[in-house]
This record gives sequence, structure tokens and C-alpha cells, in this order.
Amino acid sequence: MLEKQLTGHRVDRSICDWFWDNAVSHGESFKSQPVIASPTHYLFQVVREGITFLACTQVEMPPLMGIEFLCRVADVLSDYLGGLNEDLVKDNFVIVYELLDEMIDNGFPLTTEPNILREMIAPPNIVSKVLSVVTGNISNVSETLPGATASCVPWRAADTKYANNEVYVDLVEEMDAIIRRDGVLVKCEIYGEVQVNSHISGLPDLSLSFVNSSILDDVRFHPCVRFRPWESHQILSFVPPDGQFKLMSYRVKKLKSTPIYVKPQLTSDAGKCHVNVLVGIRNDPGKTIDSITVQFQLPPCILSADLNSNHGTVTILSNKTCSWSIGRIPKDKAPSLSGTLVLETGLERLHVFPTFQVGFRIMGVALSGLQIDKLELKTMPSRLYKGFRALTRAGEFEVRS
Repeated sequence: MLEKQLTGHRVDRSICDWFWDNAVSHGESFKSQPVIASPTHYLFQVVREGITFLACTQVEMPPLMGIEFLCRVADVLSDYLGGLNEDLVKDNFVIVYELLDEMIDNGFPLTTEPNILREMIAPPNIVSKVLSVVTGNISNVSETLPGATASCVPWRAADTKYANNEVYVDLVEEMDAIIRRDGVLVKCEIYGEVQVNSHISGLPDLSLSFVNSSILDDVRFHPCVRFRPWESHQILSFVPPDGQFKLMSYRVKKLKSTPIYVKPQLTSDAGKCHVNVLVGIRNDPGKTIDSITVQFQLPPCILSADLNSNHGTVTILSNKTCSWSIGRIPKDKAPSLSGTLVLETGLERLHVFPTFQVGFRIMGVALSGLQIDKLELKTMPSRLYKGFRALTRAGEFEVRS
């Protein structure tokens, strides 16, 4: 457990014991609650990659503020450490503490922009680790204030200069879908992000508009976005941070179709289960669908499995997960997987059938239908290089059997 006291009033660690006792006794239902009222505190929790971020307060406050701050801490740590897991946090606990010191002051969020934090605290690398061992100085905190201190916007330095001014906008979408065994689409929606990589001199003022912004739901903005232009005209008006950042996120709900189909057929009798899975293109998006994978968990009652495919490779992992890597769908045949599962002795039929997890990637298209209309620069410099890309990949894409 890694702990940081952020106010003058010290919180007793017994609240953590109370949290873990309830997490163990109630299981996943307790961990899925973002806000928890204990006898003495209000708790906020966010779980990322198996790591629980927990914050507590004894006073009334907006719950979304606590949840958003924990999400920002998780994003910053993932950006700094190149990922997020228990080993990375243990190996870089000094940087974790230094980041928390700068991100919150006396219990109030302070500096949460990754590009500003990088000016204050150097990200970990092999050279810094060697120097800390040799010199005995383990601090990564810079002795100079970041450039944004003298800027009128807290997320951007005022004296940024580039020889070439350029900005790139990426639409990155994930498709979540649930499909019944008879092929009926139960749920299909898109979670998307507008990611921007900006390298522009001075304090640029940008505006971004979409062709069909009315399809967007549950929009969430970076603090640099002015809300009034969006509320009145659905235009994103903002002074961008320097470098890469997430401008906004959104959802597009109630989509009617998916780009590919997965048709599993499982029949069980006489102590065996016969498996047949067919994969193909349902709606051609106009771009190549690649990185297609199909995974499913073998039930505990399976003794052995003999599975083969006419395209791609089939691998059964030690935890009884079957992974079928297809890649791209060939034009001359539909990929299929078939084989037999042998059940435990005394068990005639398989009563619990697995759920199939599907993965894919489509470069150059946003399946939600969202299209960028134009990106305009309102202030100098007048010459600006602009680029736009789109990517759609599978999120929680499940096919029931």
C-alpha cells in the first residue's frame, strides 16, 4: 500500500482496513462503487489495471471532483511510467510521491497537466536511475519553475516557439458490443476520444468543428475547452496545451451493426463438446480490418482440447484461455475454427458455454460516423500544418454462445 497525506489533518490508516475488509467480504459489487460512505469518511475509488486508487474526505464535496482527480492521477502515472502495474509503482515510488506533491495542495487539486508536470519532475529513465545511485540524490524535482507559471493559462507556457507550427487531430474509437447466440445485437455503442498533438508557437487560439456533432452523447472536455461555444454552436474553442493531450471524449449509442460477425456453434453430448466458429465481414467499412482475434475461456470441466483453424493460429494458454489470432480476413475464404473439447469423466454434457471476446482494428475510419469539418487558427502564426487521422478498435466486444 502506498499512502500520501495531503492535508494538515492526518487521516487514520484504519479507514484502509475498513475498506479492504468490506472489499474482501462483498467482492466485485463493492469494488464497482465509485463513492462509498463509511462510518467516519466518504471514500472515492477508481480501479485501473488491478490497482485501486482510493481517496477519502470527512467533509461534503462534489463526488465527481474526487473521481476526476483520481482518474487524472492514474492517467499521469501511466504516462510517466509507460504503463500501470504494481511492479512499476514499486520501482518508481519516489516519482509517485513527487507527482502527488505537485498535483494536490492541502487537499485541493493543483497541477494536473502532464506537460507542465514534466517540466517540474523528470520522467524516469535509465540515466536518472544510475545517477541517483552514484550521487545519492534521488529527487527528480526541477529547481526552476515551469514556463506556465508566467502564462495566463495554467496548462501552457507563454514563450513556446517552433520553427514549424503543426497540429494533428486523431479520432480514436472503441466499439463495445454484446451479441446473443442467435446473432441478435443486444448492445452496440462507441466510446471515442479526440486526441490532439499540438506544436504551435505563442498562445494559439484554435476552433474545431464537426459535420455531425448531434450524434455525440456524454461529452467530456479538457479544461482548456470553452463551454459556451460548444453549448451554443457545438464548436470546440480552446488554447491547446503544448504537446499531446486528450481534447474530449464522447459516446455514440445505439449503433445498428458491427463491421465483422462471429458465429459460434457448440454442441455437447457423450462427454464431448464440438466447437465450430466462423468469422467474416458483415459491413465493409471501406478500409482494411486487421488484428482480428477471438478469445474464450475454456470451462473448468474441460480436460483437453483439440482445436484447429483454416486461417491464423490457435493457442491454448496455461490458464485455459483459447486465443485465435486471425489477422486479416482473406478474400478467398472465411476463417473458421473447429475442434473437440473432452469433458471430465462422468459429465455427459457441457452446461455452461463460454463467451467469445473479439478484437479488431480499422485504420482510417471512425465507425461512429463522426467527421471533422474544419480546424481553424484564430491567432498568429498564420501558416499552420494540420493533419487528421481516425482509428477504430474493439473494446468490450462479446459474442455469447
